[in-house]
Amino acid sequence: MPRTGNRGQGIQGQKHHQAPSKPIASQRKPQQKVVTHAVPKQPAPFGLQPERHAETVNHALQNQENQETKSVRQQTSKLNSLLRSSDYDQHRQQGSLQGWKSAVHRYVSLYNQAEANQHATVLTDYVTDHEHCDRLRCRLERLRERDLLRGALPAGSETKAELVRVNESSSEVSVLIRLHIKRRMEQSGLFYMEERSEFERLWLGLSGGAWDVLRVEPIIAERRPRFGTATDNWMTVDNHSELFGDLSSPSTPYLNYDLLQQFKNRPSGIRYRRDLAAAYADRWWNEGNPSYEPFEVNCTHYVSQCIFAGNAPMNYTGKRESGWWYKGRNKGSEWWSYSWAVSNAFTNYLSSFKSSGLRAEVVQSADELQLGDVITYDWNGDQRFQHSTIVTAFDSFGMPLVNANTVSSRHRYWDYRDSYAWTEQTKYRFFHIADQL
Repeated sequence: MPRTGNRGQGIQGQKHHQAPSKPIASQRKPQQKVVTHAVPKQPAPFGLQPERHAETVNHALQNQENQETKSVRQQTSKLNSLLRSSDYDQHRQQGSLQGWKSAVHRYVSLYNQAEANQHATVLTDYVTDHEHCDRLRCRLERLRERDLLRGALPAGSETKAELVRVNESSSEVSVLIRLHIKRRMEQSGLFYMEERSEFERLWLGLSGGAWDVLRVEPIIAERRPRFGTATDNWMTVDNHSELFGDLSSPSTPYLNYDLLQQFKNRPSGIRYRRDLAAAYADRWWNEGNPSYEPFEVNCTHYVSQCIFAGNAPMNYTGKRESGWWYKGRNKGSEWWSYSWAVSNAFTNYLSSFKSSGLRAEVVQSADELQLGDVITYDWNGDQRFQHSTIVTAFDSFGMPLVNANTVSSRHRYWDYRDSYAWTEQTKYRFFHIADQL
């Protein structure tokens, strides 16, 4: 039976961004990022019309105080025609897009169309990478089947792309792009918007005077977290800087009364503010709160922040392998528990019995969850949980919609079948946070 109680305000929320999950040691200057274009939504299936949206283009070049190589600036200036493009078909007819920029623009336009229609053919007919075509086809088939079973129909899609890095030669180009996808869903006459941001790397080649997309590699960050030691990191400092720039700066965490001796004997029975946890999740889903250290694999760090914002008290032990706490950095050392930042340790902490502080009950199904509750994900079915999300809204049937990082997601359907990280072996653990902590 579904759990009764505060289930929140359903499908409402705000817009935001979050950074990634292991702290950055490097002090390198940030990489230049270029915001590209918004791709028009394609007609939705089943006769539904997507909502109109402004076809605007924003482009910005970050200033670098250090004198980076001249080639980077020249390379950036070459992107201007792509930055001004918001409608591929219109500009193709006008002949104003040339070279690999036209191929990338068309790829994003077709990606958006595939998302809107939940069919891969429109994109797989264009991309020559058969491995990725199969991967995309399977993902969209899962997505289509799941949405049909839950009575949800896509009513529009919008995809924007950001060029993070370009490596260009006369006949080959590799492009790292960040895709921001917004899907408008209709269910039982009601609408909600889900969003996510993903990274992909494209390789293009020049053949017969035309540029072809030869290879596509999605960066599946949700599947590669660390488990507490530096040797387990999936992303190097260089890779992290390429994706997110240098975000390292001293953190100033929120006041944790458990660290102050005079507050050690605080009263028990603190009410868990589910509304505050969900509001924090919507505020910071798509950008990093500067009060905290930026992490490469950020999913559990982000969920812990949300729960803490909902009044959950830290259990400060000073030992990384015990308790649930965060204190920032001290002289380059990491001052937070594994349970604060690592999904598997967080799962174990919530699963263990505690008489006070942050406590949770393991429930059997997603429909028992309330606002501010937590889901963790074991992609391979090997009892090692690799991803964490927090419930921030509900669909028309009362099923959870979640927010997450490292792949920034807002009001995403809880089962993650639309993710490349999902496998047939995926297992979930559902945690109902206690109302009194």
